[in-house]
Amino acid sequence: MQLKPYVRSLAVAVSLAFVAGCSSGGGTQEGSMDGIAGGNGAGGAGGAAGGSGQVSGSGLGQGAGQMAGARIPEVRTIYFAYDSDAIRPEFQSVLESHARFLQGNPDASVVLQGHTDERGTREYNLALGERRAGAVERFLSVQGVSPSQVEVVSYGEERPAARGGNEEAYAQNRRVVFAY
Repeated sequence: MQLKPYVRSLAVAVSLAFVAGCSSGGGTQEGSMDGIAGGNGAGGAGGAAGGSGQVSGSGLGQGAGQMAGARIPEVRTIYFAYDSDAIRPEFQSVLESHARFLQGNPDASVVLQGHTDERGTREYNLALGERRAGAVERFLSVQGVSPSQVEVVSYGEERPAARGGNEEAYAQNRRVVFAY
């Protein structure tokens, strides 16, 4: 029968089209340090620290406007007090905007990346980073975000946003980053 070679060619073409359509070029998004004690953490030495609060995207940034008319919130980093996993009041509006985006876009997903400063043991910092990301996950869950849309990862002290042994650098490293 002559149809079999055509079906095989069609299957290969469909597979290639699917793979090509799934590839995406990521981007970066810089987080904001609004609410950090001292107020000028984004300028001076903090602004010179390359990569501060940057995460790679999954290509949702441009297409997000097409999904339920919403865009991924611009602020993708929230910060924590020393040795704490309590969400600071000044970041609740940021978390609420992420919750609204995720609720309005059920196909979107996010990885919550927990980070710490360098003080403490590696094991303690991994656990603290996980507690921080878990606190954000619980906040989003209470707001109605589906647990299937959220993944928690802890990097502890392994991926600092700022290098240095001063409070300004420590404050930039105590964070949770939303990676879409």
